[in-house]
Amino acid sequence: MNQSREQTEDENRAVNDLIGISQWTTDVRKRIGQVARYTSSVLINGPSGTGKELIARSIHNNSPRSGGPFVPVDCASIPGSLFASQLFGHVKGAFTGASGAALGCFRAAEGGTIFLDEVGELDLELQSKLLRVIQERQVMPVGSHEPIPIDVRVISATNRDLQREVAAGRFRLDLYYRLDVLSIDSAPLRTRFEDIEPLARHFIEQMAADRGMPRKQLTSAALRLMQAYDWPGNVRQLQNVLERAVVLCESAAIGPEWIPRIDDTAMPKPGHTAADAAAIAELAAESVGSDVLLTDSSEEGPSGEWQSMAENEREHLRRTLEHTQYNQSAAARLLGIDYRLLLRRMKKYGLKPSRTQPAATEPVKFFVSP
Repeated sequence: MNQSREQTEDENRAVNDLIGISQWTTDVRKRIGQVARYTSSVLINGPSGTGKELIARSIHNNSPRSGGPFVPVDCASIPGSLFASQLFGHVKGAFTGASGAALGCFRAAEGGTIFLDEVGELDLELQSKLLRVIQERQVMPVGSHEPIPIDVRVISATNRDLQREVAAGRFRLDLYYRLDVLSIDSAPLRTRFEDIEPLARHFIEQMAADRGMPRKQLTSAALRLMQAYDWPGNVRQLQNVLERAVVLCESAAIGPEWIPRIDDTAMPKPGHTAADAAAIAELAAESVGSDVLLTDSSEEGPSGEWQSMAENEREHLRRTLEHTQYNQSAAARLLGIDYRLLLRRMKKYGLKPSRTQPAATEPVKFFVSP
């Protein structure tokens, strides 16, 4: 009974560290609550910019080690010649320029957590050194012959498929097993578009509170464009686009003209033609009624005059499906979402062809006038 209560408390604490309402966010919060209270190694897998360090910090903050240090290490940026010194420390005079002793990242994280970001970038020689430290739970500072015990939890992250790297001979199998005791998968933003609105609100509020930037709001049309975009740079790109929009948009409302066309380097979605992109922009710019500001849900208008986000979403899905004659593949492309996500949304809102409106059997093509 007590164990169940403690587990619930751990999971509730983890809720505050991750922003979002998607199923992935819910699952990861639960996973963090499960793994945080132990000292087992954790491997976080996922694309760059998806918040792997945030997950690692959340695990640390919700663990018994939260009072200790959290030391992040970017494995991709450490030159091989400095790896041992930076991670394991060195004694005075160990090499030219070593005018004093250094703890190293592992000893600096004593009693807490070390986060090895992009661990898949290490070459085999450095992997061997790391493996020995994790196995022996002690470090040997450069220039010393006296091992020093350490009490550190290891959390790693990578955007590579380490099983494939092992098969290709680029990553040690024994190190992989040491790191992947427990695992968490981060998800690209394009697969959880439900999180875009709460993330956007959070970033805009954070910029206003931390950096004194103007507190602005997104219009509903801007949000729909954001939800239709692929976000190849994931959450990090979303944050950068919002910051640019807040700085450059002179009005209090950020409209669709700032999202995402402000990012000139963005690549179009795979499978999107110029006609698809034009149709997406046209559909996203349409508003149900007027282009309202997206404000906090507690600021409701008069009863019967204000549509909820769910009502807006259902109406937008319905109109898109009717526009494509219920060709679900074409509708998914126009909305910029995964086909399976569209099916789940259709089921949620009870959207299906009427008896007088059969589903399209041929792909719907979109043309742009010259």
